[in-house]
Amino acid sequence: MVKIAIAGGTGSFARTIIDVLVATKKHDILILSRKDPATVEDRPRVTWAKTDYTDKAQLSSILHGVHTVFAFNSPVGDPDSMAQRNVIDASIAAGVKRFAPNEWSGSKFDELPWYGEKAKVRAYLEEINKENKVLEYTLFQPGLIIDYLVPEGNLKYLKVMPLWIDFQGRRGITLADKECIYTFTTISDMANIVARAIEYEGEWPVVGGIRGTTMSDAKLLEIGAKVRGRKFDISSLREGDVRADDIRSSWLPQFRDPNIPAEQAEQFAKLVTKGSLLSGVSESWVVSDVWNRLFPDYKFKDAEKFLAEQWAGQA
Repeated sequence: MVKIAIAGGTGSFARTIIDVLVATKKHDILILSRKDPATVEDRPRVTWAKTDYTDKAQLSSILHGVHTVFAFNSPVGDPDSMAQRNVIDASIAAGVKRFAPNEWSGSKFDELPWYGEKAKVRAYLEEINKENKVLEYTLFQPGLIIDYLVPEGNLKYLKVMPLWIDFQGRRGITLADKECIYTFTTISDMANIVARAIEYEGEWPVVGGIRGTTMSDAKLLEIGAKVRGRKFDISSLREGDVRADDIRSSWLPQFRDPNIPAEQAEQFAKLVTKGSLLSGVSESWVVSDVWNRLFPDYKFKDAEKFLAEQWAGQA
């Protein structure tokens, strides 16, 4: 049993992992949040600490006695990830053994400009460990979470995210002249591997790929047609046009986010569509199988089987 701290513990990924950790009945969990602890749920072996992440001395005091820290700090309003850097510095000062930064995505950030803050944290962790290892860490990389493609009513914490492949609407946007490859992993598999990683007695690998199913967008669309009962309507674009920001699709994913002004919504949708397609060309979402190999007995959910189960009986 170890004490685990979750920085930014109210998001969907964090809450999913917390559920799995609580179910093990093995660990004490400390959740760091900007919210008042009086407003959050009460759970066995789970405690809360309020912080705004600006006071490193306070953070160090909070993290005293913690073995492993997981970060899920939101980048909104913090493009340089100062909150997460402060958690890293405080973890070192408090004697924390292991740290997992706010990765939870792909292996690289080519064509994904909205992940710039993740790259900065990677560089920071490399820098502080350059001369001597002062903090053991791993980059948990599950690729794309496939649960975003299931009916919204099937999700516990996640909310269906507008993507360039839309299972609900039976439609997709692809590149006509390039193959796009991605790794898709269920959030349950990700959380289960994280729980196992806590108990792993060896040194954490820096690159922590969690590989579910790696496939092309064409294969995903084929699966979509099978589980949704008919072929998807496809908008095919050329790579050169997309790179030139000439995105002439019959539709775009619609984002309703209070952080995105209404007049910028279409431009943001084009930015995300461009990044989603081109990151498939660069294989930014394709991840290694490092954690798969460390836990060879763990059986990952096959993407097609998972989607078939989730969409069974849906009109």
